[in-house]
Amino acid sequence: MLPALLAQASLAAWDDAPAVSALFEEAGVSGTFVLHDAARGTDRGHDETRARTRHVPASTFKIPNALIGLATGAVTSVDETLPYRADGPAFMPEWERDMGLREAIKLSNVPIFQALARRIGLPRMRDLVARLDYGNHDVGSVVDRFWLDGPLAISAIEQTRFLARLASATLPVAADAQRAVRDILLVDSGPGWKLYAKTGWQHAPGAGVGWWVGWVEQDGVTSAFALNMDIRTAEDAPLRISLGRASLAALGLPGGP
Repeated sequence: MLPALLAQASLAAWDDAPAVSALFEEAGVSGTFVLHDAARGTDRGHDETRARTRHVPASTFKIPNALIGLATGAVTSVDETLPYRADGPAFMPEWERDMGLREAIKLSNVPIFQALARRIGLPRMRDLVARLDYGNHDVGSVVDRFWLDGPLAISAIEQTRFLARLASATLPVAADAQRAVRDILLVDSGPGWKLYAKTGWQHAPGAGVGWWVGWVEQDGVTSAFALNMDIRTAEDAPLRISLGRASLAALGLPGGP
């Protein structure tokens, strides 16, 4: 396991959110939650030190992977079918078939996104990860494992900066690619608001770091968020979303439990 590195994300004013900290304490979870207000340049949440500490992104990297695939032409659309190929038993039986990115991101289908990464190739992947300013930029030498095993690592605060730029279509790739990826990340909505999100789980189904990242759009205001937490057993995994949604609600945003 890679040593954690302190993130070098642009500094913003940090406000502790006692209501969010209480949720983590009640759940008995070691982790962080950060909510970034891009317009105000402020962060609120729980455990600033951990929020600035980098971890392997796991399946949250499916977001930039999809974006890079579209930007480089490795896939023509989020509905182009990619081949399923796995070296061992599937984590989920639903994975075991060819599918496009729209479906694969909902199922968090690792082999499909590994196929996409192989199509992209290391040179283009290395270039685009750096251009997107994603985490420590380090894709190593294994094109279909670097976001699962390292050396790629990113902090919760860095996740929010990347996602805020995706939400506002200000990343340095074509706007239509950003629009397509935003579309497949929508997980919930209600009157005047939309919630976009993606989970991640390092070393699934074993112990590792779990993620839930995304953003909320409410009445024209975008708030990017990132949660990561220590997963001790598979029973902890659902807390990524339930604790994340509760944290959003504690900070006055829709999308809560």
